[in-house]
Amino acid sequence: MEENLKQQPTDKIRIALYGPESTGKTTLAKQLAEHFESVWIPEFARAYLQEKWNRSKEICQPEDLLPIAIGQMQLENKALSETGKYLFADTNLMCTKVFSEIYYSFCDSALDKAARKHKYDLFFLTDIDVPFEKDDLRDKPDEREMLIRKFEEALIENKKPYILLSGNKEERLQKAIAILEDLEKSKALGFDSYDFVQIYNQGIKIDTVANYLKVFNTGIPKAVLERPASLTDGIMPLSEEEAVYYANLFESKKGRLKIQKFVPASGAASRMFKFLNEFVNEYKLGGETINAYINRKRCGAMPVFLIGIEKFPFHKTVLEYTQVKYPEYKQWDKDMRFFYFVKSLLSSNHFDFASKPKAVLPFHQYGDYIATPIEEHLNESGSYAFSSGISGLHFTISEEHQDSFDKIINDVKPKVEANTNVQIHVDYSYQHKTTDTLAVDLQNNPFRLDDGSLFFRPGGHGALIENLNQLFADVIFIKNIDNVIQNHIHIISLYKKALAGILLEFQDRIFAFLKVLSTENIQKETIDEIVEFVKSKLQIVINADFQKYTRENKVSHLQEILNRPIRVCGMVKNEGEPGGGPFWVRDAKGNASLQIVESSQVDMQNPAQAKILSSATHFNPVDLICGTKDYRGEKFDLKEFIDNESGFIVEKNKNGKPIKAYELPGLWNGAMAKWITIFVEVPLITFNPVKTVNDLLKPAHQPQ
Repeated sequence: MEENLKQQPTDKIRIALYGPESTGKTTLAKQLAEHFESVWIPEFARAYLQEKWNRSKEICQPEDLLPIAIGQMQLENKALSETGKYLFADTNLMCTKVFSEIYYSFCDSALDKAARKHKYDLFFLTDIDVPFEKDDLRDKPDEREMLIRKFEEALIENKKPYILLSGNKEERLQKAIAILEDLEKSKALGFDSYDFVQIYNQGIKIDTVANYLKVFNTGIPKAVLERPASLTDGIMPLSEEEAVYYANLFESKKGRLKIQKFVPASGAASRMFKFLNEFVNEYKLGGETINAYINRKRCGAMPVFLIGIEKFPFHKTVLEYTQVKYPEYKQWDKDMRFFYFVKSLLSSNHFDFASKPKAVLPFHQYGDYIATPIEEHLNESGSYAFSSGISGLHFTISEEHQDSFDKIINDVKPKVEANTNVQIHVDYSYQHKTTDTLAVDLQNNPFRLDDGSLFFRPGGHGALIENLNQLFADVIFIKNIDNVIQNHIHIISLYKKALAGILLEFQDRIFAFLKVLSTENIQKETIDEIVEFVKSKLQIVINADFQKYTRENKVSHLQEILNRPIRVCGMVKNEGEPGGGPFWVRDAKGNASLQIVESSQVDMQNPAQAKILSSATHFNPVDLICGTKDYRGEKFDLKEFIDNESGFIVEKNKNGKPIKAYELPGLWNGAMAKWITIFVEVPLITFNPVKTVNDLLKPAHQPQ
């Protein structure tokens, strides 16, 4: 019996059309076989049972199932020698097994064993979103929900690789063709069917995965720095008087605009408390003093934390909790009290600060009141990022933390709106799973988790270009979640509005030029005027042989230069903060452009490049104002302006094993590399990030 149910080995790609009755399996099998010039195997049971019905008007009985299964396998094995690259099975033994269990509440052991053992490269589970077509053999039109559930449960229980196919006949066919073409590519890359289904469910194209693997093997080209951007050479100076002028310009124009603030806020605070986590894990309680630990670990951050401990906004709450949890606390010596204070601060059972997003942590103290970064961003939105009394505030968050955001926003938004007289509309987005990237081991092989599945990790902040791409505002302010202070909000607002005014001024001129360029019979003098603007104001290099172009090619070239998203970036003087800065960068074609460059993008083994990097005069505080609509008011597709060659390869650790990971071109680096870029110097007071917890001790974060 087992021999009659045996599935013959083959190098053909076996595809099973699988699902309840009347879900389009036969139609799709025929279509796919025709498209791929291969054979499809009909459902043996249909002919067998129709003949039985015609002969005796009897329906299927349990004793029919083994003959049906044997007949099905004979058809399938015979077709292997007749087909092309693919073999499409209109049904299979797993279908027979499920029907047996549904109708008779059991399955013959030989059939059950064979169904579980048989392998197909992919199951297409056909959905019930097509009309039920009744015939002599179909009898459960009202139980389709139950049937599809049972069929899917069988695939999951038996660990079969499957994809659900929905839609009308043509939609299913096109989806199936695209899936099978990708399945072939996946196999060529060395992935099995389970890998392919995981990649498909992740929403990542197989060509993208192939590119990740190529990047790991070939590396990422380093940025070629030509020189640092500096005042009058790429960075626009801005006096206080000019700031007031541009702020007023923004105020005069904003009434007709939709304003939105975009805040990346999904990052956890782990790095903020890194030195304290190390202390809890490595301090020898009772075996050394705190000073001895500081000297042993050369931890310069610890004395700063100790000296300023009472100035932290969370100090009182954590101290009170620790004293209640440990009644003997006051009898302990100073070192022991400090150890348990830090332990409470990081405890996963209570405060757990290092695992929470920065957005929800206590940052600023106003008397007895404590504010989080979320609240401070609400305050800022009501101060400068609004028009006609309405502000849009968009946070990118991790989905699991949305409840924490909601709670804070529901608590504080009414108060902020009352104080600012601005309605603040808050919404969220999550980092798309489709932007996760495949990790590899140190030999560049796909890294696998303990269960054998591939490991995809978030693709870095560059993935947020997808989130930014979904916004439809006229002016978008971008600011990091931790760059908020409780003092000098009037200065912050002045310079944010000034940058927005600069954006609008440049945008007006660019849009006017683009409208002229779209007309016929444009004059030479006008073209010359536009060229001068591009070179002197936008500081974009025009091709050396531009004057040799025909009039039509000149117009086309200028349209290509000008019809792009615009970003105005605030730059502060470099005072040693880690991070990126503004540079003139030369691309593969030899053209120089203004870019924000991270140190990891630079070849530090090249002394000339290292020298240029170290001579930077300014620093990128992630203070961006963006215009993402064109001169006709239509939104750009921001994905078209990414430099896909400017990502990062980073070394990480997963479950104690070293891995390499690819991070997408950074949001304000490669993801905006092809935007029109304007750098403007802003005062250092506008930049107050909280990279470590000790930054909260700086004057800008302390009450005055």
